Amino acid sequence: MAIEIKQRARLEQSLVVTPQLQQAIKLLQLSRLELNTLIQKELLENPVLEDVEEVEEEAKEDQEKQSEAEKHELAKEEDRGHEHTVDEIGDKDGALKEPTDFDWESYIGTYNAPEYEGDREQTEESQTFENVLRSGESLQDHLLWQLHLLGGTSEDLNIGGEIIGNINDDGYLTATVEEIAQKSAAEPIKVEGVLAKIQEFDPTGVGARDLKECLILQAKQLGDDSRALITVINEHLEDLECHRYEAIAKKMCIPMERVNELSKTIAEMDPKPGRPFSQESPQYITPDVYVQKVGNEYEVVLNEDGLPRLKISNFYRRSLMKGSEVGGQTKAYIQDRLRAAVWLIRSIHQRQRTLYKVSSSIVKFQKEFFDKGISRLKPLVLKDVAEDIEMHESTVSRVTTNKFMHTPRGIFELKFFFNTGIHQLEGGGIASEAVKSKIQNLVEEEDSTDPLSDQKIAEILKGHNIDIARRTVAKYREMLKIPPSSKRRRIS
Repeated sequence: MAIEIKQRARLEQSLVVTPQLQQAIKLLQLSRLELNTLIQKELLENPVLEDVEEVEEEAKEDQEKQSEAEKHELAKEEDRGHEHTVDEIGDKDGALKEPTDFDWESYIGTYNAPEYEGDREQTEESQTFENVLRSGESLQDHLLWQLHLLGGTSEDLNIGGEIIGNINDDGYLTATVEEIAQKSAAEPIKVEGVLAKIQEFDPTGVGARDLKECLILQAKQLGDDSRALITVINEHLEDLECHRYEAIAKKMCIPMERVNELSKTIAEMDPKPGRPFSQESPQYITPDVYVQKVGNEYEVVLNEDGLPRLKISNFYRRSLMKGSEVGGQTKAYIQDRLRAAVWLIRSIHQRQRTLYKVSSSIVKFQKEFFDKGISRLKPLVLKDVAEDIEMHESTVSRVTTNKFMHTPRGIFELKFFFNTGIHQLEGGGIASEAVKSKIQNLVEEEDSTDPLSDQKIAEILKGHNIDIARRTVAKYREMLKIPPSSKRRRIS
């Protein structure tokens, strides 16, 4: 049988993810800051795009300049009709001549005065307090300052600088003595001596290699109580963590009151002494959506403050309309940039419309939460919202990523409103976040001398019509970063 190559026409439908569609999908999951960055990048790269506010501001400035120029010309016309009473400073050859009746002595005295500012205008920006603030001192800078005050040989300063460079923001030494000795070309015993001096620096506990050493360094500063504290930290730290005070009292042969005093002193120590010097700036959240109560209903408003409003440049639009006056390559380039600009504007509008629909649907499903608090938060999944707004679940998932909603109850990520449900004994369900809130409240209200176990919490919740297992309580407790009952116990 002969093998032949044939061509055959066939009509079929297939989904093709075009670059434009990829861009639209990408815009859905961008946060507000990322979207603003993308728009600014497109404004720089695409000459066809313009920011409406910038165009309006430039037009206003041009109008003001034009009116100022007209006023200036009018003033010139008026000056031409009046005689000058003061002679000019220079002649036509450039030689200077003094104006009549000019007090040079007074002028020089004023000019040389310390407070003389000349004609320089004091802008508001130059006088703001923030412009004269200096950056805060880091932990490393603080330690290096103390090291140079201490003095010593150049070798000591070199070793000390190497040690301080390996101290992290929490105040702990992250390198071994051998590694520091190798980098600074010094003997390990010499490094140990310099490290001992640095561990006496402020803040107390800095330069420790682990938590136990950090607490011991702080205990040594307490005088008479230091020996007992060091014994507890060295030998009974695990018992102290688990609140086994009776075992500590028995092993150390001291009364329970003394154990209680020692435990309170250790609890007041700082496990991360370098934190006061942290230079991390707080991360502020700008909500994408505002929910406001109007009467008995909640109104959803998109936050578009700070986002550029895009438009197509009239200059390039007119250039395309001229036809033959624009070259072929130039025309093709403008058309390509124009299509990209139009698609970007449409994609942003589609993103905002989808965000509004999803937010409105969430508010509709969780209205009782907005009215009465987290205890009324309902179980909600992406499918519920997707069916409500007639979109795919993946679209809802993308549009709720890294988005925040400002509500009368606080600021929440949109993902917060989607959570699984816990069955209730009398039918129905309750959101897992509401159950976590109940567990948190039970722990806060418990007797610290007899804390609630996970099994006891599960039994209490069943009394509140919540069918929950002990292991689920333990999982939620760990998610809330609540220690087990053995570590929550306190002695009276």
